[in-house]
Amino acid sequence: MWQAQIFTLYPDIFPGPLSKGLYRKALLNKLWDLKVVNIRDAANDKHKTVDDTPFGGGSGMLLKADVLARSIDQNKKKGERIFYLSPKGKKFDQKLALELSKEKSISLICGHFEGVDERILSTRNIEELSIGDFILSGGETASFIVVDSILRLLPGVLGNEQSKTEESFENGLLEYPQYTKPQIWEKNTVPEVLLSGDHNKIKDWRLSQSEAITRVRRPDLWKKYKKN
Repeated sequence: MWQAQIFTLYPDIFPGPLSKGLYRKALLNKLWDLKVVNIRDAANDKHKTVDDTPFGGGSGMLLKADVLARSIDQNKKKGERIFYLSPKGKKFDQKLALELSKEKSISLICGHFEGVDERILSTRNIEELSIGDFILSGGETASFIVVDSILRLLPGVLGNEQSKTEESFENGLLEYPQYTKPQIWEKNTVPEVLLSGDHNKIKDWRLSQSEAITRVRRPDLWKKYKKN
């Protein structure tokens, strides 16, 4: 069973969408599990203080190293990889999602305010992870994205296992266009090759479409694809 552990100041928003549909069925079948840790439970004062002003000044607040470390130490699993969701981190992608789907468990720290005391990252061997070049108000939204992308890679979670290998990024390309009934809709027709029944022609067409779309929309991915 694959497990995710979320460290957050707002536990009430979990599990949210992760408890619906296929994920709920997989959860009930014990293919995965989610533990939510309230960071405030590790605070020692009566106000459950988790943040403080940074040395050197600044407009924001930081999560305190002692409180966050205590929360991690009380809940971490041996050998488990721990990630702090941060715009400074390594960019999360499909390759890393596949890598993490093979772990037994991971922990995700949801940051707030201006971030965390830097010492917590180095003393607890925490990896920084970014879902993109933009800023969120907290790491909870990012954690949903990371867990969602990993869960769908777990054996038995999706109804059609083959669909995982035909999606965007799996082969370094964006996905090809797809069509369904009706065959003619608002005077727009389905490409003839998809109606031919010739699986080799269909496969070639889909590859050419993926290549063309990737070349135009994501030159960075196209460059990596051609290089490989």
